[in-house]
Amino acid sequence: MHNLAIALHRKGYRVTGSDDEIVDPSKSRLQKEGILPAHIGWDENNIHEDLDAVILGMHARIDNPELLKAKALNLPVFSYPEYLYEQTKNKTRVVIGGSHGKTTITSMILHVLNICHFDHDYMVGAQLDGFDCMVKLSDDAKVAIFEGDEYLSSPIDRRPKFHLYFPNIALLSGIAWDHINVFPTFENYVDQFRIFISLIEQNGVLTYSAEDPALLELAKEVRADIKLLPYSTHPHRNNDGIIHLITNEGEVPVKIFGSHNLQNLSGALEVCRSLGISDSDFYSSISDFSGASRRMEKIAEHGSFAAYRDFAHSPSKLKATVKALKEKDPNHFLTACFELHTFSSLNKTFLDQYKDSMVDADRAIVFYSPDTIAHKKLPEISMEDVLNAFNRADIEVYTSSSDLEKALAKVGSVKSNLLLMSSGNFHGMNVVELMKNII
Repeated sequence: MHNLAIALHRKGYRVTGSDDEIVDPSKSRLQKEGILPAHIGWDENNIHEDLDAVILGMHARIDNPELLKAKALNLPVFSYPEYLYEQTKNKTRVVIGGSHGKTTITSMILHVLNICHFDHDYMVGAQLDGFDCMVKLSDDAKVAIFEGDEYLSSPIDRRPKFHLYFPNIALLSGIAWDHINVFPTFENYVDQFRIFISLIEQNGVLTYSAEDPALLELAKEVRADIKLLPYSTHPHRNNDGIIHLITNEGEVPVKIFGSHNLQNLSGALEVCRSLGISDSDFYSSISDFSGASRRMEKIAEHGSFAAYRDFAHSPSKLKATVKALKEKDPNHFLTACFELHTFSSLNKTFLDQYKDSMVDADRAIVFYSPDTIAHKKLPEISMEDVLNAFNRADIEVYTSSSDLEKALAKVGSVKSNLLLMSSGNFHGMNVVELMKNII
């Protein structure tokens, strides 16, 4: 929401806003732009007839006093994705969806378009290196690139966000059940992607992973006017840990690794082709792409030791991430540490989905915080529940971040890799100090 506020402010709009809590980095960014609210909290006096529109974020509740005032005044109330569509309805909209890989694929596309000086608007749900704002809206760009999240749009709009973008060019990276609190069955979850495909504009394009069974089935149902562009893992070879793409342009060394990232690259290539980017321009641009923030991001290196962090939280992404790092450095001892943090991962009925997801790690560690479970108002889970779910007798389970930090400080620093995976922060674990202790 703060990124959208900044983007509209830079476009020349008069933007005001409210929240009951504003913390960094949002606070300092809004302050720098001169649009930080003077007071924290809700005040119905902020809502008046002179407003052209109200944009409602997920943080506000349905009984929010400002929302109730806006409704009483019959002001247009948009969800975040609705307003992005409103701003880009006359542009070619590219929407990147899927249970995993959305941010990486979107980042790859933006990286290539920027190097090729291809003007575009965008919205990405994560902070990327080199960007001071993750939303750009302009009058001049003819193309808009959106990361298409399948979670709910707003407290008063229970539709998934990506149902509101109506893409001209759509990409789906894969389907792996997530958000169990909203989509109680896998079938219900798949239906959201079926609906997304049905909302592609007339004569649009659907790019999809041909290595995903669920997407292969959905592709059979696609309207006749939609052009199908399946993709698969890019041909490559591993040369002492450096991946070389095998292309018609010759071999191209890249900084990324892992089959899931090479699938993502193939998807980004198809989208760029649809936008008119040549293969030669794509490959020359993608060669120095080092990855999205917190997506297999190297955070420390010393001699033959390296530490990485990743946003992995779903079972499929967890398994792919661990496997990718082990394949890159097969002779390094791999310690993989994963935090159960999302609503789905902390749900006892979902835990079994993690079976064998850390099988490629030499040492497997799982952390969860009882405080997080209580905050999400979920039933308690036990260490035994976690042990049984992951199907690995030697897995280590921690519920204290200080105990976890002590255990990780003993990771070897010779021919060793450490992989930290979470959508949270291991309940405040000091990663910087941890790296110092290991090195």
